[in-house]
Formats: sequence, structure tokens, C-alpha cells
Amino acid sequence: MSDSLKVSVISPERVLFEGSARGVIAPAFDGEVGILPLHAPLMTVLGKGTVRLDTADGERRFVVSGGFLQVIDNQVRVVTEHATATPAV
Repeated sequence: MSDSLKVSVISPERVLFEGSARGVIAPAFDGEVGILPLHAPLMTVLGKGTVRLDTADGERRFVVSGGFLQVIDNQVRVVTEHATATPAV
């Protein structure tokens, strides 16, 4: 059984994050969505807000606007029109 997700956060300019996370919280168009290992396949449109990744090195945050999130086989892809990394609180 897997206890982590492979996560990519991608903007048109560059790949902002590629690595492992224990969980992901993201702003879908109609509210926040939480992703844990072994999540069912999912595709959703992103709204505006903060993507939060629970990594072994602490929480990573990215402010995103638009795009989509895809979950398949413990891989999460966040492809966004605009993203900036923010310091964890």
C-alpha cells in the first residue's frame, strides 16, 4: 500500500514542484478538494486559491488561478494558468 502521492505543479512558465506528498488540498471551481493516497481517479477544474502540499519537508503552498487537477494511480497533476510559490505559515 502506498503512503504518498507523486505530485506535479505546472504553470505555463515552468514546473514549480515535482515530488512526493502525503496529501494535497486544492481549490476546485466549486470548493476545496482533498487528495490522499489511493484516491479514486478524478479530474476537476481549478478556481482561484491556494494549493497546499503535505511533504516530508513541511507544507508547500502555491497560489493558483485556473487550470485543472488530475488524479490517477497516486499521481496528482496540477496544471494551472498562473501559479506562484508562497512561504508556508
